[in-house]
Amino acid sequence: MVLLAGDQFTVIKAAILGSILATMLLCLGLCFIAGGMRRDEAEFSETVSEAGSGLLLTAGVALAIPAIFSYSMAKSLTVEELDSKTLHISRIVSVLLVIAYGVFVWFQARTHHGIYDAIFEHDEQRDHDKRKDINKPKLTLTECVIALVISITLVTFMAIYLVEQIHPIVLKHGISDHFMGLILVPLVEKAAEHLTAVDEAWDNQMNFALSHVLGATLQTALLNGPLVVIVAWGLHKHMDIVFEVFDIGMLILSILTVGNFLRDQKSNYLEGFLCVIVYLAIAVAAFYYPNPPGLGEH
Repeated sequence: MVLLAGDQFTVIKAAILGSILATMLLCLGLCFIAGGMRRDEAEFSETVSEAGSGLLLTAGVALAIPAIFSYSMAKSLTVEELDSKTLHISRIVSVLLVIAYGVFVWFQARTHHGIYDAIFEHDEQRDHDKRKDINKPKLTLTECVIALVISITLVTFMAIYLVEQIHPIVLKHGISDHFMGLILVPLVEKAAEHLTAVDEAWDNQMNFALSHVLGATLQTALLNGPLVVIVAWGLHKHMDIVFEVFDIGMLILSILTVGNFLRDQKSNYLEGFLCVIVYLAIAVAAFYYPNPPGLGEH
């Protein structure tokens, strides 16, 4: 939302995609590595993996539709007509994705919560550090509220500072907006969340770890990203979700890669290493990806 105020649409779209890729590839890969370091294979529930991978593919296809339409009709429509139609498509797709996320939350929390409760309860029994965690001192409600307020304040200031530094960094070091949004911003944003999921995988709580990874990825793809478009719509800003061909290609291929690793409900450190390799390869390509013409003012 801070980026939206500055009309940095290119960085926003790259950050949306980067957040998805960082969680789906890097964080999941680290979880597989952590889970595979202490055992030959880590197992997880088919319910968690199938629902997550299915929704990921749905989100990937939906996010690709405006871009596919734009590139398909580029020679048939004028620039003004194309921009108008892709903007309307982006807004409608965003609303549909938010609805899809709402149905997913209802499915998980209401109609099928018993299945998920049983899965996570089984994970808690497998926690190697369960007794140690129980004996740790707990924060009181007041301390939790204070910590939450302080954290939100600090995160807000950090987000504002980070956004303000994007343009100087791009100019001084020659880093593209694409690399900033796709790689650097998501890494800063998701660091704490990644550590939590990796710790769960280390404790043999793979369903918890997978739920956090896929849940965060789906939240970005189905809620946060579309919500930015909807908020921009309300602010009369022309924010669409027409991604570059490079972005869409990397997204769909990454979803297919992760879906293949989740298919057998087992993981090991090799699969985790391969996920990290794919993410690093995308990061290298993003580093050399140039800014489109007309973005020098950002």
